[in-house]
Amino acid sequence: MTVLDGPRPASTPIGAMGLSRAVARAPLARLRDAVRDGSWASAGRLRAYATILIGASLLGIVGLLLTGDGLRDVAGRPYGTDFSQVWVAGRAVLAGHPAAPFDPATHAAAQRAVFGPATPFYGWHYPPYFLALAAALALLPYGAALAVWQGASGLAYWAAMLAASGGMGAASRSDRRGLSTADVSLAALAFPAVLINLTHGHNGFLTAALMGFGCLLMRRRPRLAGLLFGLLCYKPQFALVLPVALLAAGAWRTLGAAVLTVAAATFATLAAFGSAPWLAFRASLAFTRTVVLEQGDTGWEKIQSPFAAVRLLGGSLDIAYAAQALVTLGLVAAVAITWRGGADRRLKAALLMVASLLATPYCLDYDLMLLGPALMLTASLAQDTGWRAWEKSLLAAVWAMPAVVRLIGGAFHVPLGTPLMLAFVILLLRRSRDPA
Repeated sequence: MTVLDGPRPASTPIGAMGLSRAVARAPLARLRDAVRDGSWASAGRLRAYATILIGASLLGIVGLLLTGDGLRDVAGRPYGTDFSQVWVAGRAVLAGHPAAPFDPATHAAAQRAVFGPATPFYGWHYPPYFLALAAALALLPYGAALAVWQGASGLAYWAAMLAASGGMGAASRSDRRGLSTADVSLAALAFPAVLINLTHGHNGFLTAALMGFGCLLMRRRPRLAGLLFGLLCYKPQFALVLPVALLAAGAWRTLGAAVLTVAAATFATLAAFGSAPWLAFRASLAFTRTVVLEQGDTGWEKIQSPFAAVRLLGGSLDIAYAAQALVTLGLVAAVAITWRGGADRRLKAALLMVASLLATPYCLDYDLMLLGPALMLTASLAQDTGWRAWEKSLLAAVWAMPAVVRLIGGAFHVPLGTPLMLAFVILLLRRSRDPA
């Protein structure tokens, strides 16, 4: 020991400080390793989490029902919030006024006439295709219509998740390698977007079922797949990437059936309702673009797109549109290359679903239902080919994201949905280099 070293305290043995640092770093290292290899996501733990989430969701729904007045919850909102305007739009159609829902003032007045003068305004932003379904549901009392709508579309979503877990129809139930019917059902029902869709009375179940079964049936029933894709015309913002995928894959029968389905639906609406709803829909697009999207009247924390992420962070409209255009163009190119190549069909389908969400500036948190089949297809592929580093934890984060994305975005102005979905896309593109 030199003079410059100075005396060491007798109570501190040589190397003790280094040892203490190593001990302090050990839990962090174990945590990192667990996140990297996904060892924390054991089957038993995931079943427990899913069961807890389902139980909490059921308690929340029962609480809403018991504290309301039979039509509205304790906050004065109609049960199923957004479904209220679908049912009111159906009543307008049955009364012979199919263009009325496209006028915000008229539609708001009709909602308040049914649900009370303090009812928040829920806008109608669908093309006239959706009027027929709204009219059919409006034949029932409101509560029954909401139950039928969510029950029927929810069953379709659950069936799509079961089918997706089987590996695009190529694997039997015994080949799922741990993805049993019970496990799939738990994951499907506990997916946080399910509760969001239920409480909003929205169409996320139907969107996920149509896109999911469309992808699953492309090889065996290409025309039926095209029919299902065509029925997605009620959500035209999700059609930016789908035609690119079908063209890149040379899926001419599926593409032809989809085009014919849209054409038939268009002629049917013209025959049933005339041209007035279409003219009103065109006029209403300016309101949707400026008030709902650009001004953020809906709330940018609710919209899960690159455009809304920039706006939530305080960016200008020009920067938001530029970011959205950049992401959309990149996704179109990625989908075209992947669908033209020889990647596993499950991967192609999952990429299409995630890209469809990110490619539009107008994607709400209940639309994240489309991530359900995408996650299930990816998990099925990973079960067959082996999990890679970080994949389990990333998929778990994407699965849980709908539960917190609106809360964190609203409270801290931090967008989580877009970066997590982009990370999901990168995961899929890395795997796309593997042979099918």
